[in-house]
Amino acid sequence: MVRQGTTGKGTRTREAVIRVRPRPSAKGLTRLIRWVALRHPQIRVRVTLSAALTAFLLSTALYAVVLVLVRRDATAAVERDLAREGRRVVTVIHSGTLTAHIYASEDDLQQVVDARGRVVAASTRMEGRPSVRLPPPPADDDRRDGRSCDVDAPGGPCFLTVVYRVGMGPGHRLVYTLGPEPGLLPHPLLAVLLALGIPLITGLVGHGTWRSAGRTLRPVDEIRRELDEITATDLERRVPVPPRRDEVALLAESVNATLDRLERAVARQRAFVSDVSHELRSPLAGLRMELELALADPDDADLPDTLRAVLSNTDRVAAVVDDLLALARLEADRNFEREVVDLTELTDHEVLGRPRRAQVTVRSEGPVRVNGGRGELARLLTNLIDNADRHAVSAVTVIVRTERPDVAVVEVIDDGEGIAPADRERVFERFTRLTEGRHRDAGGTGLGLAISRDIAEAHGGSLTVADRLLTNLIDNADRHAVSAVTVIVRTERPDVAVVEVIDDGEGIA
Repeated sequence: MVRQGTTGKGTRTREAVIRVRPRPSAKGLTRLIRWVALRHPQIRVRVTLSAALTAFLLSTALYAVVLVLVRRDATAAVERDLAREGRRVVTVIHSGTLTAHIYASEDDLQQVVDARGRVVAASTRMEGRPSVRLPPPPADDDRRDGRSCDVDAPGGPCFLTVVYRVGMGPGHRLVYTLGPEPGLLPHPLLAVLLALGIPLITGLVGHGTWRSAGRTLRPVDEIRRELDEITATDLERRVPVPPRRDEVALLAESVNATLDRLERAVARQRAFVSDVSHELRSPLAGLRMELELALADPDDADLPDTLRAVLSNTDRVAAVVDDLLALARLEADRNFEREVVDLTELTDHEVLGRPRRAQVTVRSEGPVRVNGGRGELARLLTNLIDNADRHAVSAVTVIVRTERPDVAVVEVIDDGEGIAPADRERVFERFTRLTEGRHRDAGGTGLGLAISRDIAEAHGGSLTVADRLLTNLIDNADRHAVSAVTVIVRTERPDVAVVEVIDDGEGIA
């Protein structure tokens, strides 16, 4: 664009503005593909673009290699023709029939030069031209192939040359045979056809990748649509699992497993809320009834009895709330502060902390130390001992021992009727109280054993209900003893524990 104007003195000035448009490059193409991929972040688009770009680069590289091979083949063909024509002239020289004119085809470029550099014979197109100045063959050979762009010959700027030496000494002659060097595209039609293969291959690879990615990702889209339709009130639905055992099928199975856990968690939460409401309704109803009775007839109401009833219901509400807080803390964070705790000392402290209905005996060979939370372990022991105290007839035995150097075992045994095998797992469910437990302790919350199992699992352990084999042995020894029963707990091998129950009676024949 040219701008023209005048200055204040009348002199004309011209301003030329040249706009340069940058030429596209490989970097610009890569930037364009990246921009398209960002605008279309779908995996299908990105995979297709990556595959198409890879196919384009590989096909372009293959095209370049093929062109190089074709040009090399054309160059070798020209050199073979030049060598053949040169050998023909050498044969003529050896026969002694060489004339000033070399009889060859019209396009041949040949000269015969003597040892002084004078042209002895030449082909039609090389007649009248100065002698070719190219290095002669080496001393140990009679032929030299080369390439030169400093030759005065028709047909091109650069030539392939084949030089033969005939004879030795001052009378030798050099036979020069030249041919135009093949260009970059010796066969233009073949080069064009091969070039058309680049977009064809790129398009085929892109189309195939697009369809393949679509078929592969179709199950993922179905999984996504199914997940979008699943709500908190419709958790029984599951995503479809593809028939092929590939990564998408494994993803669908993982999603279904997650939905299973989520459904169980939601069901457990709903049951928990329902149980909490039910457990809190009874003591709150008792509180309301006592207060309404006292207000209905304040003169006849026995204030101490009313206050004791209110206090009892309040304690029951407080116990439920305390257990709920303990469960909430365990579920929210199990990384509580840990320290080295002696289970024997902690058990003695919990037993002596408050009186119980049954006699509680602690048996241990010595300190049993574990790494855990002192408050959590104390609550576990208290819950187990209180539960055994409610079911015991007259005695509760707590045995603290080690099975292996890294395993501590606490057994809480009562002399009650025990728990039926069918109920041994059910007692660990929240707000579960068996009929006998309700009769013995109507104020229980039904959360003690559930909290105890959670505490044990938080410490990497377990909590189960088993038969009272050791207690039966001790009771049997007690019935036959005169005045003493001795229990010895030891290990014979690293994986064998031995318990000996000895009485001072007459023994068995």
